[in-house]
Amino acid sequence: MTSPLALLGGTPVISEAGPHFSWPPLSADTTDAVIDQLHTSISVYDRSGVVEVLEDALQVYFGTRYAILTSSGTAALYSMYAACGIGPGDEVIVPAYTFFATATPLLHLGATPVLADCDPSGNLDPGDVPRRITKRTKALVVTHMWGMPAEINQLKQLADHHGLQLLEDGSHAHGASVARTKIGAFGHAAAFSMNGPKPLSAGEGGFILTDDDETYHRVLLHGQYNKRCRNEIPADNPLSRYAVTGMGLKHRIHPLGAAIALQQLAHLDDYLAGRQRIAEHIGEQLETLDGLLTPWHDPQVQPAWYGLILQYDSDAFDGVPVERFHAALQAEGASEVDRPGSTCPLNQLPLFQTPGPLFPAYSGKLAYAPGDYPRAEAIHHRTLKLPVWHRDADLPLVDQYIEAIHKVAQHHTELKG
Repeated sequence: MTSPLALLGGTPVISEAGPHFSWPPLSADTTDAVIDQLHTSISVYDRSGVVEVLEDALQVYFGTRYAILTSSGTAALYSMYAACGIGPGDEVIVPAYTFFATATPLLHLGATPVLADCDPSGNLDPGDVPRRITKRTKALVVTHMWGMPAEINQLKQLADHHGLQLLEDGSHAHGASVARTKIGAFGHAAAFSMNGPKPLSAGEGGFILTDDDETYHRVLLHGQYNKRCRNEIPADNPLSRYAVTGMGLKHRIHPLGAAIALQQLAHLDDYLAGRQRIAEHIGEQLETLDGLLTPWHDPQVQPAWYGLILQYDSDAFDGVPVERFHAALQAEGASEVDRPGSTCPLNQLPLFQTPGPLFPAYSGKLAYAPGDYPRAEAIHHRTLKLPVWHRDADLPLVDQYIEAIHKVAQHHTELKG
């Protein structure tokens, strides 16, 4: 049998060698910003210089009272949880489907991450949360997966009704909004990553947002000890006597990373507008294709388009497994089409099944298993993720990706067997 599919000997749609997508966009201005900072200072011990300028800019952009820069998104989550008083014996509800760093800092604090299943979008399901709440529940954490805002207003109502802290992991969703309120400004506090491919990138870094004085001071004590704590925690605050040591951890961002992020932040809204145009174009071109569900969102919702998620329905493709369909797309040269691996339902990871070998002192109950969260697992299994380009100049390549998807879909029966 002959086939036009490249996987079966045909000619690929895309002949250009990859990678076909890189992030963040780097320019001469980025280089200049890094060199200027290199000549200014390569270590900032307090809230001054580029750290102060970037934190001020983040506060204005997100509409929050405080922004605190950190060395990574994981560090931001760790400091946020610690500052919110989460510790041994506490339970924190987190999405079953998220990147593992949403939950791992809780293990270091001795708290128990209680997983809740996701809704059809892949985000935390407000309908599954109430049955997970116990008298030990202290907080509810929401991740906005792939830059698509979760049902944040419903989740906020739930948290308020049960007297829980609502905490946001906005690591995929810089600049996303619901009814013009930015993701990160809905809860008691929010943590963001700024590592390489995030919509707002520092190369490596993170930050925390909050309006609460006590949380702010405790974030500083968790990872910004000595000079910054001494400068910013009032002398009459009982915590001020710990300013020199804090909690003994250092989570400061590197000034060169802060310089990159500051330069990127100036262009973030333009980047997001470009991503929106490309995402809408892809959606329009694939909306008539049975078996690949494109994302939908309310007009009041503005995603960040960290990724564009296609939900694969094998029944519409005569039972062809998603693995086989994905392999055919890769063979067509669509190398950026991804099936996420480490970002997966947490119950599938050994750390959340048997944490004992890595956390021998951990006393919380944690024994999740495959099959515990069927919706999260099903959505993860059938996910095909596209990057979302942002420039009009990228449209010819985008159209080649669309052509590759249509080609494989049209000839899917040849992939059986």
